[in-house]
Amino acid sequence: MSRINTVTNQSASTEQAALFSAIQQQLGIVPNFLRVFANSPAALRAFLGLYGIANEGSLSAQTRERIALALAQQNACEYCLSAHTALGKNAGLNGAEIDANRNGTSQDAKAAVAVQLARSLVEHNGDITTAELMEARNAGYSDAEIVEIITHAGMNLLTNILGKASRVEIDFPKVAINN
Repeated sequence: MSRINTVTNQSASTEQAALFSAIQQQLGIVPNFLRVFANSPAALRAFLGLYGIANEGSLSAQTRERIALALAQQNACEYCLSAHTALGKNAGLNGAEIDANRNGTSQDAKAAVAVQLARSLVEHNGDITTAELMEARNAGYSDAEIVEIITHAGMNLLTNILGKASRVEIDFPKVAINN
């Protein structure tokens, strides 16, 4: 059971209901973690805005999901791991790739650098080395793409924290954290 209220369609205010309607139209569902976010419509709007804009960048959907999987595993957020396993499959990631991502790498050499950079950013609170930045550039990432990797790392850290703090009920096929 969630430790923070999960706003239902029945208990939603007019503003929350409008946000749920927009999410439903876009995703086909309103995931429980967004229902927790909806306790503060301002926080939900902020997250949806960042999420929407961040996904307009040049990183592929697969690389974004790789980062999300790696960080969900690293941060032990079972909700996010379950959600991004489903979303990663929808983006075309296979089981072996998802396993690699959860282990902090990728079968794709360039994507592996992005995954490793994202994990290092979170592990070291952004205090990464010049060598790590150079590795990303040498792999072919532009400064714009590096900023996008940083953005996705921060956004996923936010959702991992919300998932763990709230202990929101998992509404995706459940995937356990590797110990």
